[in-house]
Amino acid sequence: MGAGRSRGDEAFTLLSPHVADWFLAAALVDVAEGTGRDEDVAVLLTDRIEAAPGCGTPACRRHGVEPGNAVGLLATIRERQGRVDEAIGLLGTRDTTSVNGGDQLADLLARHDRVQELRTYAAAEYHGHAAQRLAEVLEEGGDIEGAIAVYQQPGDSPARRYHGSVQLAQLLVRHGRGDEALAGIRALADSPGGEEDWIVDMLCTLCADQGRAQEGLAYLDALAARRGEESWDFFRMRLPLMVACGLRENAIERARAHPEGGTWYAAESIAELLADAGRTEEAVAVLERHAPDSSVLAWHLLDLGRVKDAVAVLQQRATKSAAPPSTGTLADAPPIGTP
Repeated sequence: MGAGRSRGDEAFTLLSPHVADWFLAAALVDVAEGTGRDEDVAVLLTDRIEAAPGCGTPACRRHGVEPGNAVGLLATIRERQGRVDEAIGLLGTRDTTSVNGGDQLADLLARHDRVQELRTYAAAEYHGHAAQRLAEVLEEGGDIEGAIAVYQQPGDSPARRYHGSVQLAQLLVRHGRGDEALAGIRALADSPGGEEDWIVDMLCTLCADQGRAQEGLAYLDALAARRGEESWDFFRMRLPLMVACGLRENAIERARAHPEGGTWYAAESIAELLADAGRTEEAVAVLERHAPDSSVLAWHLLDLGRVKDAVAVLQQRATKSAAPPSTGTLADAPPIGTP
């Protein structure tokens, strides 16, 4: 027995008593792949699934299974063993299909070129991750119109409607159809509930990329007029559009005058405008005043050759991150959409 196999068996022995822990169970499945112990782990996971309350039938929802990823992990093993139909059947019993922005069943169907089954699943899957995977498969195969059609059928899910529209726009841009992408996102932003910061942000980005920065600014003007105010989360979208229109100085002036212009997150945007104009010393001055422990400040200090000062900033930042959590007010926090 080789040294690697021996250490793998040792790891298996250490992990297997802790199969009820989702993280350790996943590690155990990884270990099994290199040690030929797939079936041993499958037995452990099957026992956990069958022991869960209310799991007397294959169609049960498995709410009581511990670890919560047991069904998915067992499906991983079955696929590895070439038992793909069994893996698909297992994944079909889950109550939650979407994990961390992806869908294991959709990925499995795509890997095994089971496109028709993926189509059927995509039509019903709530979050839209299966539809995204289907569109990716079609795009990879050269069927661009087919991929577009997938995104144009959003179903009943708000998540699919919004994210599918954005994914469609990204697909269109990849294939040189930026005007169509912009029209689609504009329609989404203009629809009821569509004025979300991330949607408007994409609209502005597309306007800038398509050489239509003035159109993006006009949209933001109208939005601000309707709302009677413009929070930094939306105002910051103006800055690259203004730069594209040759209005960098006006952008800096307006950013500084904004009610949130003295916050650390606004300071970073103002500093970026200054630095891109070759005014790095001014950018540093802004950050030293409003964001003295910003990593952005450290990078600009390095650009100026102030290495010791940059190190001091990073040390201060590390000390702050190691301190107990702040009890400050919500005013200390940036807008949710701020990068």
